[in-house]
Amino acid sequence: MKKILSLVLCLAMMVGLCCSLTSCGEDEIIVQTNAFFAPFEYYKGTDIVGVDVEIMNKVAEKMGKTVTFKNVEFSAIIDNVAKGEVCDAGAAGITITDERKEKVDFSTPYYTSVQYVIYAANSDIATKTGDNGDYIVWDALKGKTIGVQTDTTGWIYADGEINATEDNDYGYAGVLYGTNTELKNFDNAQLAADGIGSNMVDVVIIDELPAQFITDKNSNLKCLPLYYSGAEGEADAPVEEQYAICVTKGNTELLNAINEVLKEMMDKGEIEKLVMKHMGME
Repeated sequence: MKKILSLVLCLAMMVGLCCSLTSCGEDEIIVQTNAFFAPFEYYKGTDIVGVDVEIMNKVAEKMGKTVTFKNVEFSAIIDNVAKGEVCDAGAAGITITDERKEKVDFSTPYYTSVQYVIYAANSDIATKTGDNGDYIVWDALKGKTIGVQTDTTGWIYADGEINATEDNDYGYAGVLYGTNTELKNFDNAQLAADGIGSNMVDVVIIDELPAQFITDKNSNLKCLPLYYSGAEGEADAPVEEQYAICVTKGNTELLNAINEVLKEMMDKGEIEKLVMKHMGME
């Protein structure tokens, strides 16, 4: 009997230990992010703040839970969410792609972003002027060294335009293929932008708001939207994508709560207000 009681107590202690290590996953939403993507997530002192943080705080409130943000490399977020072992969701200005949809479930899109080019203020990079102002087309980046944040949309687009040929998996010819254009990867957008000042890269391709956030704080840098050149008779078009929050496949309770919060916020124009707030433009 003593042996049986000892075994029961041992098992109980092991269960309790497991729960303490994982928080049992009942009252906490663990969200992975990359906190160098202002205004959506960034450090303020030692705290992670930003648009995505405020969205997920509202989700947690709706569900009667707490939320914890974990800063990780952007390239790890999708796979970690897909496994569902160390986090429940990913919120990091994540672009919806077909490849990512195979691994995780995405929320309703809540923000449309244009890719931007960051460049030195004294650069002679060619620009064009359209109805909405100045912009840069891919052709202007031929022969340059392009900095990107690993696994972001900027990286995906630039890699495709540099390396794509009709004979490989891309199925199209990249604008920059065979033009001696190089690609350098960085852990975050700020490090990539710092590479311009140290002559590691000529330009950086990153999403619109992080580009504006970085250049607003550095008078030696400028940024403009990135466009595709239109075919004959067609207008040039911006390089766009949509952001969403991702969750582990099958976690419908969390996904539904996120979608409900996003709808409520978008109906009231709150997403745009949060963007302005975290850009310091209120």
